[in-house]
Amino acid sequence: MVHAAVRAGRPAGAVVGRIRQQRLDLAATPGRLWLLLIGLVTLCLAWGALSAYTAQHYSSAASSVVNTREQLSLDAQQIYSHLSDANDATATAFLAPGPESAATRTRYTSDIAAASSGIEQVTADGGVTGTAAQDLAVLAKFLPTYTQEIGDAEANNRLGLPLGAAYLRDASGLMRGNLLTSAKDLYAAENASLSAASAQATGLPLIIVTLVVGVAVGFLLYRASRWLRGRTNRVLNVGLVAAGTLLAVSVIWLAAAFLGARSDLLSAQARGSATVEAVAQASITAQEAHADESLTLIDNTGRDSYEMDFIAQSKALGPGDGTLLAGAAAAAAGTPAGPTVTTAASDATAWFADHTALRALDDHGQHPAAVNSALGTGAKDSGAAFTRLADDFAAAIHSDQAVFNSTAPAAASAYAGVVAATIAAALLMAAACVWGLSRRIAEYR
Repeated sequence: MVHAAVRAGRPAGAVVGRIRQQRLDLAATPGRLWLLLIGLVTLCLAWGALSAYTAQHYSSAASSVVNTREQLSLDAQQIYSHLSDANDATATAFLAPGPESAATRTRYTSDIAAASSGIEQVTADGGVTGTAAQDLAVLAKFLPTYTQEIGDAEANNRLGLPLGAAYLRDASGLMRGNLLTSAKDLYAAENASLSAASAQATGLPLIIVTLVVGVAVGFLLYRASRWLRGRTNRVLNVGLVAAGTLLAVSVIWLAAAFLGARSDLLSAQARGSATVEAVAQASITAQEAHADESLTLIDNTGRDSYEMDFIAQSKALGPGDGTLLAGAAAAAAGTPAGPTVTTAASDATAWFADHTALRALDDHGQHPAAVNSALGTGAKDSGAAFTRLADDFAAAIHSDQAVFNSTAPAAASAYAGVVAATIAAALLMAAACVWGLSRRIAEYR
């Protein structure tokens, strides 16, 4: 052909230049088809990157809530609770006349062992940073000191020496001033981290942006199909139809995974972890108040600082507006723990009434009778009333923690395969666009 052009008096270079010009001419249909092909392929790949990032973002956050942050929060709560209960157990043991009961000793040693194990576990997990790590270091440092002071107190108490009560007060001061304060701060920090991870796993902005982009990509595929129909006189382009179908599948799959995971997480929080947190705070406050009750009787000096602490703790516990029990009842509404928390409010009122009777006995010179009430198991004994309240709290925590454990894992598994599927769909979309448009481009050769 070139030779024919040369023979006709037209240089070969002019012919080649004309061919190149035609190929690069974006005003002509072939050039526009090439431009459309490049644009759609880029758009499909960009959609794949965005959708995969979104799926990975939510999957990672949900997995963090279920497998890391919730467990750390639970470990911190249990450390706090075991330390408080250990302090209460030692006060109760010193209050009882004669040798320490096996049950009380087992309660104390179990609490200390569980708290120590929890501290070691949280440290080993390595997910605690910042001020929470400092709180963890304080717990690890002072817990051995506390157990040593309790050991000294028990040794002196077995010998009938008053020094045992002094050691007990020092140990209780260390527990309240250092250990429980640090445990509470650690628990608060881990709850804040759990809340942040939950907000990340259930937040709407990123998924909304991603789905809007997906709809926009679908609209552009539709407009491209309309433009092709006007240029090629074909009603449908199979490649673009396939790309649109793949896009719809990936958008729907991503949206369904997010909605399912979000629903599971919100349900697990509202019907599980929220109740556990609220009830745990009430339970720890009750334990501290019970220790105050025992320490006042051990001092045998009437309305001392421990009794003032008991009054403050009882007001904070409730029931009543703005109290811990009111907050626990609100959190437990509609959950399996709801009826138990309602019973706890009634049992707390009964305990406070029995405590008032106990103080009346002690203030009127009937110290042995007051001690018997604190340790007793009768219907009107303060000890029995507190035991019922403690059992209520334990049952409520157990039932709603079970709700979280049965619901939350589904959120972490909701995104299984979504990342790989969105990437694969994007690549297939790009391939479908190439296939569909290249066939139209070939018709102009």
